[in-house]
Formats: sequence, C-alpha cells, structure tokens
Amino acid sequence: MTPDAPTQLRRRAVFPFTAIVGQEEMKLALILNIIDPKIGGVMIMGDRGTGKSTTIRALADLLPEIDVVADDPFNSHPTDPEIMGDEVRLFIEQGKTVTTAKKKVQMVDLPLGATEDRVCGTIDIEKALSEGVKAFEPGLLAKANRGILYVDEVNLLDDHLVDVLLDSAASGWNTVEREGISIRHPARFVLVGSGNPEEGELRPQLLDRFGMHAEIRTVKDPELRVQIVEQRTEFDSNPPTFLTQFQPQQDGLQEKIVQAQERLKSVKLDHEYRVKISQVCSTLDVDGLRGDIVTNRAAKALAAYENRTEVTVDDIRRVATLCLRHRLRKDPMSSIDTGSKVSQVFDEVFGMEE
Repeated sequence: MTPDAPTQLRRRAVFPFTAIVGQEEMKLALILNIIDPKIGGVMIMGDRGTGKSTTIRALADLLPEIDVVADDPFNSHPTDPEIMGDEVRLFIEQGKTVTTAKKKVQMVDLPLGATEDRVCGTIDIEKALSEGVKAFEPGLLAKANRGILYVDEVNLLDDHLVDVLLDSAASGWNTVEREGISIRHPARFVLVGSGNPEEGELRPQLLDRFGMHAEIRTVKDPELRVQIVEQRTEFDSNPPTFLTQFQPQQDGLQEKIVQAQERLKSVKLDHEYRVKISQVCSTLDVDGLRGDIVTNRAAKALAAYENRTEVTVDDIRRVATLCLRHRLRKDPMSSIDTGSKVSQVFDEVFGMEE
C-alpha cells in the first residue's frame, strides 16, 4: 500500500457508527461518556448478538485523532499534566520540548482470563535493584489511557479485577506497588462493560460504580431486522464503498461530539433542577450520592451534545433512567421494572403526571 493511500483503506475497516440501526439507549450512553468521561462509564446488559462490541468499536473509530507525546507508552497529553506520565511531566518541567504525534483513540479489549499483572503492568524488581531504575512493563490500563477500555462479559470477571478497573476509572490513575517500589501512571479512560443477565448479575456495589446502565434487546421488528442484515452483508462484501456512503454522517457526528466537548464547561444546570434530581434519588432510596452526581453530569453532557448551554427537564428525563436504574435496591416482590420505576418517580417529582 502506498503511503498516501486513504487511511480507511490502510486500517482494518470498521462498521460505521452512524450505520448502526436501533439500540438508541446504548448509543446515547456511549456518546455522553465520550463527551464527559467523568460520568463514569457504561454497563451494557442485553442479549447475545445485539451488536454491543460492534457499536463500541465503531464509536472508537469515529472519534478524531488525539495529540500524544511520541513513543510514550501512556499516550500522554503534550500539555495537560493530569493526563501525562511522570517522566514526560518532569521532562517538560525542565524546559525541554517533547515531540508530538497524532494517534487514533485506542479501544482496548480486556480478555476474560487476564491477570492483574496483564491489566495493571509489572515492575522488574531485579532490574530495579541491580540498575537502580524503575523498570516498568505497562499493562492494558496504560494502553487505554485517553481511550476506551471494553470488558465483555464483565459479570464473569474476577471481582478483584473489576474493583481495580473501577478504581482506576474513578481516579484516572493506576498505581503498581511491589517490594516497596511504587509506580503510577495516568489511566483516564471510558470504561465500558457488557454482559448477558442470564450469565449472572454483577454485585450491586460494583454495578453502582458504573456511571450509566443501558439495557439492550434483540430487535423484534422484521423490517428492521432485514435492514440490519442487508447493511451488514453490504459492508462485508465491499467495505470501502459502504464506508464512503456513510462518511458525511460520520464526519457530521464527529464534529458534533467535538463541539459538545468544548461546550460542556459552559453548560448550566438550574439550582431548582439539581434539587429535584436529588429528590428523585432520595425518593427512589438510592444509596450514596453517586446517582445525583452522574445524573447532573449526564444531563449537562446531553445539553452540550444538542447544542445548548442550559439543561432542560427533557434532558434530565432522558438520562435519569440510564443513570439510576441500576442503583435501585432489588425488590423480589415488585412486578414493576426498575426503569419504569425511575420514570414514574421522575414524573411525580417534576410534576409531569397527566
């Protein structure tokens, strides 16, 4: 392949995000987390074969390239100290200039059998003791910095490993300690977990740590199913032509997300609405304040995404179920779905009952 060949031909073709039919709840949750990674990630629960991993790969491929420090294992940001490794920061503090490069946003797949060393990285103790240098072999968290970390079947993953992932996602840093030697590096990523409820639930205290919870179901409408099958067949038979067809929509959505990221800091959420969000959480008996915080953040991200600087009641309504349904205590005697319960309480508190 010649150096000036189109990028989309050099890289493995990825099904375009804008061509994905249905699953609006999952797509919205993913986009809002890209706009504001501090929402805390998405847990996607649903049937097998509903395009979970296809959608996540498509979103990573859609995003614009980011500026990184060249040859840095942590994808360090060239100017933001919060997302650069310690070595790069010291280098810059000494007045030296770093070489930068453009890089696609990483989508890192975490395999089910991964060990803690593979995830967090390892310290070469022998080298550290004999040569006096902190010899660190980066893990998947280093690779995922400033990208997306995807854990399929997260409900089958070892609880301790899930804890490690959630701690890193929340703090934005990964710390590895061994034999008195400690190394840390930035690990700010959007954590996306997926699973099938039939294979077991995630512990409530771990589930609560995910910012949002999207539920997806197999499409039942025969016309939509045919459309999905035809699009997939068309893509598989001629990826370049299919990608070209959707390029205008891809470019448009990419621009919309970039603008929303820039607009986010100027979005305002009225005090009265913040009180009502907390009232909804209190009425639903949600433990802790994580539900309040995430709902506030998600509503602001949605307003930014839709080109507004003021959060509306409709913004809050659209994100409330995504942010709160997984934080409700399970009532075995209740016949009402948790999502419906959130909507019902929302309508009561915001006075939207007919």
